Amino acid sequence: MKLRALMMVLLMVIVFVVLGLTVISAQDDTIVMYMQMGGDPGIASVAARTSGAQAAAEALGIELVEQYSSWDQQKMIEAFRQAIAAQPDCIEIMGHPGEEAMMPLVEEAVNAGIIVTSGNNPMPNIQARFRDQGFGYAGADLYAGGHLTGEAMVAAGGLQPGDEALVYDIWHQELRSRSSQGVFDALTEAGLVVEQLDVSQEVDSEASLAIPILTAYMEAHPNLKAIGTQHGQITGILPTVLEQAGKQPGEIVVGGIDLGPEIVQAIKDGWITASFDQALYLQGYYPVLQCWLTKNFYYPGMHFDTGVGTVNTGNVDLIAPLIEQGIR
Repeated sequence: MKLRALMMVLLMVIVFVVLGLTVISAQDDTIVMYMQMGGDPGIASVAARTSGAQAAAEALGIELVEQYSSWDQQKMIEAFRQAIAAQPDCIEIMGHPGEEAMMPLVEEAVNAGIIVTSGNNPMPNIQARFRDQGFGYAGADLYAGGHLTGEAMVAAGGLQPGDEALVYDIWHQELRSRSSQGVFDALTEAGLVVEQLDVSQEVDSEASLAIPILTAYMEAHPNLKAIGTQHGQITGILPTVLEQAGKQPGEIVVGGIDLGPEIVQAIKDGWITASFDQALYLQGYYPVLQCWLTKNFYYPGMHFDTGVGTVNTGNVDLIAPLIEQGIR
């Protein structure tokens, strides 16, 4: 529980040093916060975020209402509308539907006196406009994280200039493709011949549907040497794809994202070369802290960079126990 203790220390520093207070009186009314978690409960790209949000809510006495969307943009928009209708103190949203779709809803919420902040997928224009009202961001530099993943794939060895590679991701959504663009660019810069394959909404919501798609792709591209994705659930099913294609661990260099149990095991077994670690626990914790600070002390929106790293065979045993605890 070291990370939870660290968060509490951070909170105490903010309260006692930055704010210069010695005692914070209990609030007469409980703060209510609606928060978008992204996919579905318990999946790799959601579980740690949920744990972080719940820990912050418990520490700060906030009533947390979790919203899940199966990574469906329309469901995220509808969840935002439902949250606004409930008139909570604060709402955390994600940028996947795009700024054009989210801007009028943010305006509506802020005009109704609701604090709005964001996580996981940034909306820089909205953040700039509503920063003074508490609109912050908690997440990684997605392009940098994707590029680092691509670099790790190349550094693992076995790839040569001219080798064929695939980056399978959500290319039709600009805000969702920043990370995958980083992977693509890193592989291209290393001299690989890289193709982009788009992920449909159906696969985005149910990753197992990608298995026949990728298996067929590999059959049509027998010289494929590397596969990259920045989709957590697709990362988790890649070992199954490779097995069905008759490959052995390490025969195809694989770069992915997130740290669910199946991904950790795939790294240990050699199926996945590197997975982008974007510190999802902090992406849950910080938006709740943002809400609390803005509601109580009128803090503007803060940009919490949760960091960029990869998990690979060299560090997976060190990090795995923390993943099991739900804090990585």
